[in-house]
Amino acid sequence: MTLTTDGVSLGYGDEAVLDDVSIGVDSGEVLTVVGPSGTGKTTLLRLLSMFRRPDAGTVAWHDTDVWGLSDEERLAVRRQISMVFQEPSLFNAPVARNVLYGQRVRQSWSERVQRRVRDAVGDRSMTETAHTALETVGLLDKRDRNALSLSGGEAQRVAFARALAVDPEIMLLDEPSSNLDPRNTAVLEEAILRAKARGVGVVVATHDMNQAERISDRIAFVYDGSVVESGPPERIFDDPRDRRTNRFVAGDLLYEVDDESALPTSASESS
Repeated sequence: MTLTTDGVSLGYGDEAVLDDVSIGVDSGEVLTVVGPSGTGKTTLLRLLSMFRRPDAGTVAWHDTDVWGLSDEERLAVRRQISMVFQEPSLFNAPVARNVLYGQRVRQSWSERVQRRVRDAVGDRSMTETAHTALETVGLLDKRDRNALSLSGGEAQRVAFARALAVDPEIMLLDEPSSNLDPRNTAVLEEAILRAKARGVGVVVATHDMNQAERISDRIAFVYDGSVVESGPPERIFDDPRDRRTNRFVAGDLLYEVDDESALPTSASESS
């Protein structure tokens, strides 16, 4: 696996958010992390992106513990990972400049000086990866438009293009289409599959089981800070091993259950 967690746990104060979570994603696959709101999906993405260090367990990049690396080495790893948040954060600047931002902050000092020289003489050319990223999300024709004038769906697509333009090995998406209309959702899902076809590994946190069924190679069901089970979509949907998974797939409200320990371990045991 390219990026993995092994037995990670994390809490805020006395509150445990994740408990003994082991999960991984490889290049060229889509892993969706599903579960009700507040069960630790976003926190898991923050651990995978190295925004937070786990209280216990290991986050590994190509089998190397990232928190055993130097700060410089860990930064180099983080630059192979990009993240798209639920709410896009764009600059008051043209779409193209927003998409190029991730590339610019990764440049060395000498590369930044050369870029400023090119800007001074009016060279506004886009790099090939940024051009491809905008094309992937269907917004190449809006490259010169101010990003703040876009609709919410278009803004989220620009955020995705910016994350893709750095040519990452792994992309982490936190509820990327939770506030989007069906058309923008369809465009974004197609962009995810096109990124996968390029060899990018994609982790999508979502509570939308229909979306998970459409785009996933694997699904991990997270509940109450733990991975209840994971597997290919057809097994999670048609033959879940845990009753909680079965109930979530069926649309039941799991927070109404008071005693989780009383739940049978197999969906086949429920009646």
